[in-house]
This record gives sequence, structure tokens and C-alpha cells, in this order.
Amino acid sequence: MPRRSILLFAAACIVVAAALAIVTVVVVQRADDGRAAYGTGADVASTGQPQLGGPFQLVDQDGRTVDQSLLQGKWSLVFFGFTYCPDYCPTTLTMLEATKRRLGDRADDLQIVFITVDPERDSPQALKDYLSSDGFPEEVIGLTGTPQQIADVARAYGAPYQKVGEGEGYTMNHGLTIYLMGPDGGFRAPLAHDLGPERAAQVIERVMARG
Repeated sequence: MPRRSILLFAAACIVVAAALAIVTVVVVQRADDGRAAYGTGADVASTGQPQLGGPFQLVDQDGRTVDQSLLQGKWSLVFFGFTYCPDYCPTTLTMLEATKRRLGDRADDLQIVFITVDPERDSPQALKDYLSSDGFPEEVIGLTGTPQQIADVARAYGAPYQKVGEGEGYTMNHGLTIYLMGPDGGFRAPLAHDLGPERAAQVIERVMARG
């Protein structure tokens, strides 16, 4: 290869390497910014598994005080939303109902936990009425609490949310991740809200098989 061609090739490689380095820095910075925005810093264990979840004290839709022991002994799908949610929350609940049907008998070991990010409006009774809607899974556990309790549990799960607007017509922006928790109460895997029942069931089955 002529010397000029070699020099041009080397220069092109340097340019590409520099571009990749810049992209890597930007991606890492955005990931760090995202974790900071969640307000959690999502600790990572030596295995690479994020340390999500932790102690909490909330109230269920029957007015009973519950804590993190609620997650002990069963697999749990935990997600954050609110009863005034116009689209994502009802869609997610409907998807989870279809997912449970696909799981068959395995669904007996699975519970769904819905934590509101709108404690101002979502009283225990409001949660109870909402979660009894047709098409939603049976026996979903709805949880609410004080604004500080909700902020604490959302931070523990790295679940972002934000109030948008003022007055009675305000809404809530919130994260859409579904957190699959093991029978020990520890985080196992995230599920996307739009994964679909079949793929969600497959992910759950694989994770359950690993224990």
C-alpha cells in the first residue's frame, strides 16, 4: 500500500476513534444524569445487579399499614402509577392480566403491587375502586401513603415522577418500568410496560427458573 494511502487510512482511524470516545463520554454522562434525576444513584452489586427496592411503610387499599415484608414469600411485579392516569396505567394493568393468564399455574406465585405517585388524590378507597375495574388483574395490591412516604419508596426503586400542572386538572409524569421482585424481596429484573403479555411471561418464567 502506498505511503500516502497508509497515512490517509491512519488518519481516518484516528478520527473514528476520537468520535467513538466522544460518543462514549456522552452516553455515560447521560446515564449518570438519568440516575441522578431518579434521585437514587441505583447502587450496583458486585454481580452488576442494581440494588433496587428496600424498606418502606405504606397503606393498602383496605387501610392496613404494610411494609416491605409484603414482598416476602411471593414473586412480585411492582410498578408506579396513579388512578387518574389516562393511558399507561390501565394499559399496563390490562397487559399484566393477560400475562398472568399466559403464566398459568405459575401465576399463583405472583402478586401485583401498584404504588401510587399521586397520594393527594389516591386514597385507599380511590385505589380500591380503581383496581376493581373490569379487565384488571384480580387481587392487585394498591399502596398509598404520605407524600414523603411515596417519595421515599419511589427513590428506593429509582422510579421518577413529577407533578405537572396546578388545580384539580393536574396530572403526573412517572416512570413506566415494572420491577420483578423475588420471593426474598430482592430485585430480579425490569420489564418494559410495552413488552406484551407473551414476552413478559417468557421473561418472568426464565427469571423464576433461576430463582
